[in-house]
Amino acid sequence: MPRSQKSKLQASEKRRQAQAEAQAGENAQATAAVEKESTPSFPPQYEDTAQILPPVRASSTSQWYRRAQATTFTSVGASWARSDAEYNNQDYDRANAYEAAYYTENVGEDSLTRKPGLLEQFLLYKYKMKQPILKEDMLKIIGHHYEDQFPEILKKASERIEIVFAVDLKEIDSTRQSYDLISKLKLPNNGRVRAGRGLPKTGLLMNILGMIFMKGNCAAEEDIWKFLGMMQVYAGRKHFIYGEPRKLITKDLVRLQYLEYRQVSNSDPPRYELLWGPKAQAETSKMQVLEFLAKVNDTIPSAFPSYYEEALRDEEARASAIAKVIASSRAMPWNIFPPLVKPEFCYYLDKKI
Repeated sequence: MPRSQKSKLQASEKRRQAQAEAQAGENAQATAAVEKESTPSFPPQYEDTAQILPPVRASSTSQWYRRAQATTFTSVGASWARSDAEYNNQDYDRANAYEAAYYTENVGEDSLTRKPGLLEQFLLYKYKMKQPILKEDMLKIIGHHYEDQFPEILKKASERIEIVFAVDLKEIDSTRQSYDLISKLKLPNNGRVRAGRGLPKTGLLMNILGMIFMKGNCAAEEDIWKFLGMMQVYAGRKHFIYGEPRKLITKDLVRLQYLEYRQVSNSDPPRYELLWGPKAQAETSKMQVLEFLAKVNDTIPSAFPSYYEEALRDEEARASAIAKVIASSRAMPWNIFPPLVKPEFCYYLDKKI
């Protein structure tokens, strides 16, 4: 090989190695930054509310939840740190190019162990980009030779997404074997709150509803922000999933009637508190919120005795109200409307001429 050609090849190889090292450094910085900003969100106990949640076992789902959320937020945040508006301006080709580069496996992990994580990223990506989720595409991600383990892998991935984002994976077309992530609450745009692409805000709302419930059905704003601070969510600081949280909580969710935001009576300087809004009361219940929190902590709702009893009373009151409405409708007389009278001109038309 001529010396000049050999020198060019060596120079090209050095440039390629330098680019690879630079890219690795950028990825490491992005991952470290996201890990710092997105530490696990649901702590085993609320601060200053030690009796709310029971002690967490070492093997509990609560720790798995924290790992799942850290993994989810890290992988999602590293690639989705840009705003939803920027993604709305991306074209389809760029989105597909991004998709191809997104799914990577960590060296050293057991292959079957990491499959739920890969599938989780894929499901969230499809949700964010508002693209159909097909079984055939999911099998491409995990590998067709894992088809026998597919139900178990899908269950683990969907459970991780459920406890972080409060969305359920549901089959929407059995013929095409098509799925979608459905928000547990009927928030606009399937949990995104605003128009366009993005990730669900339902998980944040469910946590806030749980905090309000456990604070006696009315939580001081400072307590809410203290709790959200443990989730690394701060007023005035843009979050890569929730946007500006103060606006989302005190404006958007209030406007949508999922939260009520009111001034504390006779407070000077003014202080504010949050309650469940009418939409939250209509679309969920204390028991459903308690079940969500219990699932996060790998336990059952009755593990929180006082809140479980209150949730049961709420369920009974709801059932009683529904029963009264049904009984009232059945008792309504059928003869409350006057009989139809045949118009006189019709009578004359019926007579033979």
